[in-house]
Amino acid sequence: MTRWAAILAALAMAGCAAVEPIEVPTRVQAIEEKLPPTKSFTRSAPTPPGRSNTNIATDFVSLHFALEGGAQLPVFTRFETPITVRLTGAPTPSMQRDLTRLLNRLRNEAGINIRQVSSGTANITVEAVSQEQIHAILPQAACFVVPNSSSFEEYRRDRRKQKSSWSRLRSRERLGVFIPYDVSPQEKRDCLHEEIAQALGPLNDLYHLPDSVFNDDNIHTVLTGFDMLILRTAYAPELRSGMTREQVEAALPGILSRLNPRGDALPARPASDTPREWINAIQKSLRPTRGAQRRLKDAQKAARIGQEQGWTDHRRAYPYYVMGRMEQFDNPQKALRNYQTALQFLRATPGTEVHQAYITTQTAAYALAQGKGPEALPELNKAIDVMTRAENASQLATLLLLKSEALNQAGRTAQARSVRLDSLGWARYGFGSETVARSLMQDVAEGPPNNNRGG
Repeated sequence: MTRWAAILAALAMAGCAAVEPIEVPTRVQAIEEKLPPTKSFTRSAPTPPGRSNTNIATDFVSLHFALEGGAQLPVFTRFETPITVRLTGAPTPSMQRDLTRLLNRLRNEAGINIRQVSSGTANITVEAVSQEQIHAILPQAACFVVPNSSSFEEYRRDRRKQKSSWSRLRSRERLGVFIPYDVSPQEKRDCLHEEIAQALGPLNDLYHLPDSVFNDDNIHTVLTGFDMLILRTAYAPELRSGMTREQVEAALPGILSRLNPRGDALPARPASDTPREWINAIQKSLRPTRGAQRRLKDAQKAARIGQEQGWTDHRRAYPYYVMGRMEQFDNPQKALRNYQTALQFLRATPGTEVHQAYITTQTAAYALAQGKGPEALPELNKAIDVMTRAENASQLATLLLLKSEALNQAGRTAQARSVRLDSLGWARYGFGSETVARSLMQDVAEGPPNNNRGG
C-alpha cells in the first residue's frame, strides 16, 4: 500500500467514526498549522427534478403523510407564519456559515419566508450539543428534530409526553433541531440540511428517491433540486395545515403544473413501494454493532429481495455497493464484481451520477493497487465534477487524493502535488482538521513511499 493509499484508508475510516472531543497533541497542532486552508462550498447548482409531476405528486403525499417507521399521519402540517430560526448551544463558526447559506437557499429556491433571529423564542431552534448527549437519548442518531421543544433539556424532560409526538401534531409552531458540535464541518452541515428540511416539511424518507436527502441511503448530503421543489410545494398558498390526504392530493396537480411545468411533459413511470423487509435488511447490514458475517447475510438478503421485486433502479444496486464495501479488504476481487454489478444497474437509471461517483472511489482505489492509476483518471475526473456539484467534501477529498496518486503513477509529480494540496483543503472540511493532521502524522511515521507503487 502506498503512503497516500494509507492516508486514504485512514480518512475513509474517519468518515465513518465519531470525532471525540479530545485534547490535540502539540505535534498534531503543528501539522494543522501547516495544512492548506479549509475549503468550503460557496455556490449551489442543484439539478432540477427529472421526473413526471404525476410521480412527484405521489412522492409528496408519501413524504408528508407517514413517518420513517411506517406510521401514517392523519393531516398535513407546516408552519403557517413567517418562520424564525435561532442557533443556540455551542455552535462552531462553520455551523453559522452553513446555516446562513441554507436559509438563503430556502428563501431563493423554495420561496420560504424564513430568517434567523438572535434572541427570543424561535419557530425552529437549532441547538449545538455533544454527540454524547445525542447518543444518550438516540444511540443510532447523528442528529434529530422534534416537535414542541426549544431546547435539548426541554425535550429530554418531555420526550415521553404527548407534545413530543409527531402523530399528534396538527400544525407546526415550535420545533427543536439538535446537532453535534464535535463532528466534522461537513457532518454538521449535512445535519442542518436534513433536519431543518424535516422541520419545515417531509417527515418520511423514501428509498426509491434517487435524487433526494429524504432517503436513508445518505447518498445526497445537501438539499437537491427535487427537495427544494417539494418544500416549495409544501408552502404553496393552495395548501394549509389540517388538510387531509385526499384534499392535498386534489390540490397537487395544479400546484406542480405552476411550479414545475416541465414535469407535465414527462411521462409517468411505474412506481413501486419499498418493502419493509428490504429496508430492515439494509439497515441491519449497515449496523456496525452486528458481526461482519451477519451484516453480509443481511445485504445478500436485500439483494435477493430486489431481484424478486424486479427492480432495475438504484435500490437494486445499493446492496451490491454495501457488499463491496464489506469485502474490499478481505476479498477485493469479489468486491470489484459487486461494484460492477451495482454500476450495471446505476448506468441504466437516470439521475444516479452521485451513486456512480461513490463507486468510482472504490474502483479507482482498486486500480491504484494494481498500478493502473493512469487508466482510472477519466473516471476520477468525472466523479470529481459530480461530487463538486453535490457539495460532498469528504468524497471530493478522497477522489482528489486518489487522483493525486494516479498522477504520481503516471509520472506527473508536480500536478500530483497540487491536486494533493487541494484534497487536503477539502478534507479539512469533510473529515475535520484534526483527523487530517493525524493521518499525515501517521504517514510520516511510516517513512518514505514504497517505490513499488502497485504494491
